[in-house]
Amino acid sequence: MKICFYTLGCKVNQYETQAMSENLRAQGYEITEDREKADIFIVNSCTVTATADKKTRQAVRKFKRSRPDSIVILTGCMPQAYPKDAQSLVEADIVIGNRNNDSIVAAIDEYMKNGKRLFDVTKHMNGESFSGGDITTFDDRTRAIIKIQDGCNRFCTYCIIPTSRGRVRSKPLEELKAELNAVSERGFSEVVLVGINLSSYGSDIGLNFPDAVEAACAAPGIKRVRLGSLEPDHLTEDVIKRLAECEKLCPQFHISLQSGCNKTLKDMHRHYTAEEYRELCDNLRKTFRDCTLTTDVMVGFPMETDEDFNESLDFVKSIRFEKVHVFPYSLRPGTKAASFSPQIEKKVKEERSRKMIEETEKIRREFMSAQIGKTVSVLFESKSSDGFISGYTENYLPVEVRYDGEDLCGKIRSVKITALAGDDHCKGELI
Repeated sequence: MKICFYTLGCKVNQYETQAMSENLRAQGYEITEDREKADIFIVNSCTVTATADKKTRQAVRKFKRSRPDSIVILTGCMPQAYPKDAQSLVEADIVIGNRNNDSIVAAIDEYMKNGKRLFDVTKHMNGESFSGGDITTFDDRTRAIIKIQDGCNRFCTYCIIPTSRGRVRSKPLEELKAELNAVSERGFSEVVLVGINLSSYGSDIGLNFPDAVEAACAAPGIKRVRLGSLEPDHLTEDVIKRLAECEKLCPQFHISLQSGCNKTLKDMHRHYTAEEYRELCDNLRKTFRDCTLTTDVMVGFPMETDEDFNESLDFVKSIRFEKVHVFPYSLRPGTKAASFSPQIEKKVKEERSRKMIEETEKIRREFMSAQIGKTVSVLFESKSSDGFISGYTENYLPVEVRYDGEDLCGKIRSVKITALAGDDHCKGELI
């Protein structure tokens, strides 16, 4: 039978889709991207925003409507966080939470045997161990995503993740090393270490975050190690010092900010001030050559006044992030912020988003323009039909070159940046 995945959300979800794919292949199933030929659809959901929930519902209903005889499976964060909502989504024949992903083969077998709808969402519990499977490759990718951590203990007032993902759990170091060796043997030059609260890695097993980074850098064949999103208060001077000694570590850091206003940060129950965040950024840029900093910024958080927003905007502009993901606050039932008052009107959130995006994109274009004339190393990832091949530098600058020779996908080559191309990438020439 043929299975088609539809994955929403973060890189952790992408990793878990890969792990489920390998598990299913081992049991004789075929993975396909052709929805017309699929017998089973698996929706691996996200629930970080109301929009993600909407996309999940739409996908489940679309697949069942287009292929009534198919089996539609819903898994991921949405049923884990909101099991009643998932149970009411009757178009899903099988509903399991992300804690149960390793039972997906058994769930399909049971459904095919008796034809009865299956609902199995087990709550996360304190003290549970790390789970999520191991991978040996990463389909259709030149970079392998490796999940090393799950869960979060922070309980930010806007966030449902502690419910949908449970508490901090870390992958044992020896298991991580074995997984890194497996993807290295498949020829991957770069790995991306990811987690729900990545920089809390090891806090539950007597280790710390640099232990995992050092293990990745020690893997034979791996030329680059990249990091997922990090929490600023975990990046102490000692941690940064150890990271700086990892020669394969890419100097690109995505440090979650959320707001540059101290009042809003306190309302969010974040664990740092804007001043502490600025000091961290200065330290990273001082420590890592060609360092780039990217971040997430939320606008329209409950009780955020115009003055609060402008304070956040001024702070973001002063840091001069190389890229900023801006998003409006989304009310999540079950979180403290859902009861905060006043909630910000949609049109106000949209206007603040527009203004923040406009100002941060100016800074990004200035950064990209400053790269013209530089020689950089690019890991090539994809070819286009019009004769270009594209990839990313160590500090995550997207670059394309015109090339009609051997396939360079998965290979690292030196490129001279020659011009901007569009709003979000550069053109270059192979050296």
